[in-house]
Amino acid sequence: MNTIRATEGSNETGHSTDDLVARRKQHFLPTALTYHQEPLQLVKAQGEYVWDEQGRRYLDGIGGIVCISAGHNHPRIKEKLIAMLQNDEIQHTSMLYVSSYPVELAEQILAEAPDNITRAAFTNSGSEANELAFLAARQATGESMVINLRHSYHGGTSAALAQCGHHNWRFRNQPVSNTTSAMEPYCYRCPFNKTADSCSLECAKNVETTIQTTTHGRIAAMIVEPVMGVGGFIAPPKEYFDEVTRIVHEYGGKYISDEVQTGAGRCEGDFLLTKSLGINADMVTMAKGFGNGAAIGAVLMDEDSASSMAGKLHFNTFGGDPFQTVQAKLTMDVIREEKMAENAVAMGQRLMDGLKGLMNEHEIIGDVRGRGLLMGMELVKDRNTKEHATAETAALMDRCKDHGLLLGKGGLFGNVLRIAPPISVNEQQVDEMISVIDRSLHELRS
Repeated sequence: MNTIRATEGSNETGHSTDDLVARRKQHFLPTALTYHQEPLQLVKAQGEYVWDEQGRRYLDGIGGIVCISAGHNHPRIKEKLIAMLQNDEIQHTSMLYVSSYPVELAEQILAEAPDNITRAAFTNSGSEANELAFLAARQATGESMVINLRHSYHGGTSAALAQCGHHNWRFRNQPVSNTTSAMEPYCYRCPFNKTADSCSLECAKNVETTIQTTTHGRIAAMIVEPVMGVGGFIAPPKEYFDEVTRIVHEYGGKYISDEVQTGAGRCEGDFLLTKSLGINADMVTMAKGFGNGAAIGAVLMDEDSASSMAGKLHFNTFGGDPFQTVQAKLTMDVIREEKMAENAVAMGQRLMDGLKGLMNEHEIIGDVRGRGLLMGMELVKDRNTKEHATAETAALMDRCKDHGLLLGKGGLFGNVLRIAPPISVNEQQVDEMISVIDRSLHELRS
């Protein structure tokens, strides 16, 4: 059995990390991000592990930024892709030509969707999937206003960024017309100062207030992540979605469930969290873990949304290409046959219990939350004031990295540790993650 311990080895690429970082700064946009005070060069991956250019191994506790669901380079997926290359199978067709792979994938993903969802379209990313969902909602309703949530994130393209609830992702001249924001369902930092005992779903009811006060009374759509990813893995209760979907439909809108991070069996046993929670969605968008690292996204629609686009043309050059769609289909097969969605539930509970256990010893942990293997641990300087422990979160990530564990971070102030390993992770690896986080927290205090 592999252990989490980083191991030394020789440089496998011949490129020094410092040299590559310098060249990145010279050639790329200044918006390029890197994790860690000393950037990490990753060159190899297998299962739940990745390796740097020196041969050091790390447990991937953030799952390739929530893109790796079935594990890195799963042998079944790798074997099929190699065979396709060796057989000179066509790599690019677009939907202008007929291929079996996108058809089979559409049938398979629709079988996993809520019963009212009957149509699918493939894109290159979650951003493009959300763009298409907005387009369809506006076409179907004849309205233009889309509601988002504060602290939300839906992608890096223009219409998607217009729905972003984080100032550091927005630009001065970002077009934001026909958008409005509702209050966030952030139980730990409730904007209404409620507790679990006193909550009356004020955040959900605020959606109706937002419509009544910032629109003309009808909307095109509302887009919501079942767990708010970049926002810090904020996980509203099921009752929140029941109330919000009722309000959205009452005011004529389409409800878009953004499952770019929550889908692919990561959360509660079904392939889609929308189905597990019984969310009455009109559209579901997907990407990231859907393709296990392949550049593929999807929009799943009800018949009304899809039929409204008849008579118009919509084209995506790479959407539905053979290699991407076959990788997504095989990812679905592997997740189902190896019972990885069930594993995500069990390992998620083990992780949740372990992290909550750490709260007894580490006052810096303010909250632990999430669903399945999408777990957030919010760090605060003081549990009473809940002051954001931003620098401490970055330092904790570096400490964990030094001990062979890669994690992510999120939240408006970057003080939420994001934990989302491949859903193939096992008990020993979950326990090692908890142990390394515990050890690293102790080191921060010393």
